[in-house]
Amino acid sequence: MKVGDKIPEVLGQDQDGNTITRESLKGQNVILYFYPKDNTSGCTGQACSLRDSWTELRDLGYTVIGVSKDSAKSHQGFREKHKLPFPLIADVDKKLLETFGVLAEKKMFGRTYMGTVRTTFLIDKEGVIRQIITGRNLKTMSHGEQLLKIIKKEQE
Repeated sequence: MKVGDKIPEVLGQDQDGNTITRESLKGQNVILYFYPKDNTSGCTGQACSLRDSWTELRDLGYTVIGVSKDSAKSHQGFREKHKLPFPLIADVDKKLLETFGVLAEKKMFGRTYMGTVRTTFLIDKEGVIRQIITGRNLKTMSHGEQLLKIIKKEQE
């Protein structure tokens, strides 16, 4: 997926089994963020940063949705433990990760595997991708504040 593309009609199911679709998000600006794994230090820091900025992001007209390959049960525990106010899509079959192009070969401790590239998509009210933040441009531990700056600058 790239800037200007429309997101898929069906994104997936959240931690409670609710299906999230493009139609259900119509009329809302969306922050769709992909992260590697529940309860790891970087992913927890990112989620908590988004949680801490959630009210202000919501007041600016944005909905936050997280996505990882973890199960719905894992997401339920992660949300409860860190009091996350936004849904987390359980993409256990990695279909959404593949569709958005965030599944890539990674290396850790000499082992090669397919993993999630931490990436955030800013999506407009019509379901069109307006901006993509990834790689060194994404500030994991202060991601909420980073997004607030980007959104406020856009709205000027």
